[in-house]
Amino acid sequence: MTSGAPEDPIQPPTGVPTLADVARHANVSTATVSRCLNAPDKVGEATRNRVMAAVNELGYAPNFNARALAAKRTNTIGAVIPTIENTIFARGLQAFQEELGRHGYTLLIASSGYREDLEAEQIRSLVARGADALLLIGYHRSAELYAFLERRNVPALVAWAYDNHSDQPAIGFDNVAAMAALGRQVMQLGHRNIGMISGRTPTNDRARDRVEGVRHAISEAGLPPANLVLLETQYGIEEGAEAFRELMAKAPGTTAVLCANDVLAVGALRAAKEMGLSVPDDISITGFDDIELATLAEPALTTVHVPHREMGRRSAQMLVSMVSGDSAQTRVELSTDIRLRQTLGPPPMRRR
Repeated sequence: MTSGAPEDPIQPPTGVPTLADVARHANVSTATVSRCLNAPDKVGEATRNRVMAAVNELGYAPNFNARALAAKRTNTIGAVIPTIENTIFARGLQAFQEELGRHGYTLLIASSGYREDLEAEQIRSLVARGADALLLIGYHRSAELYAFLERRNVPALVAWAYDNHSDQPAIGFDNVAAMAALGRQVMQLGHRNIGMISGRTPTNDRARDRVEGVRHAISEAGLPPANLVLLETQYGIEEGAEAFRELMAKAPGTTAVLCANDVLAVGALRAAKEMGLSVPDDISITGFDDIELATLAEPALTTVHVPHREMGRRSAQMLVSMVSGDSAQTRVELSTDIRLRQTLGPPPMRRR
């Protein structure tokens, strides 16, 4: 005996919903459902909304393994970044993930903690998990690792750096030139006793290049190399503060401290304040990256602006094209510029 109530025409099926269930629910073909999931930009908005509503109502999840076997790809891109402890890479990776999503790709992120051995392990692990391509930060890694990626036919794109002498696919900026430009600005104001707080350079090509940029600027100004006092440390606010205190104890005549990123610079600003130094009246401090922290610092930080979001977005586009085999351009140099704020001024002797 029945209650006489009309049967619900869109009652979700029992068991695990399939692609065909979604198609019936949305009154479209299975091919349309597949396009909505894998290439949503190729489907009209009304149809896409109807299909995605059916997906949500039914609780459908694609069979990942079956899709990967059928397409011989996983629609997954891996990114190995040095750190997630601060926001240096956050803005670029957000744009990277958003753009990948528009192309139907999922992002997997690993953080190496600036450890070369761990990065190599993470790269191999992402390849083993079926990543179609990888985003890597900087060039520094073994030739064997690059050869491994080539043998496995996994495209790898370097970001946050650009070397005109390398054939490795890359989208980024010239760290030497960017830091040299800031160094010139510092020299033009009259600074001659320069300090620099850098990340560890042996396994970090971006850090090495930024140090080299400052050395170029000092040489161009006709100053001896000894006019640069360099300290290397781990990236962090406390590390930047400690390095600043050590630098000033070692070279108390320093009038400008160039920091290899904004996180170190904010630490240096904090230490300067604790030491009773006025910035920039007593000493100038600069950063690199122009993350949000730079504008929140007190005083606001003079720094090198890096186009993080553009780099992330275009990295995603390039990797998707590389996976598809139709990438016409795999090496792109982006521009940086100096953001003059409140932490850079003439040295104290020029104020008298």
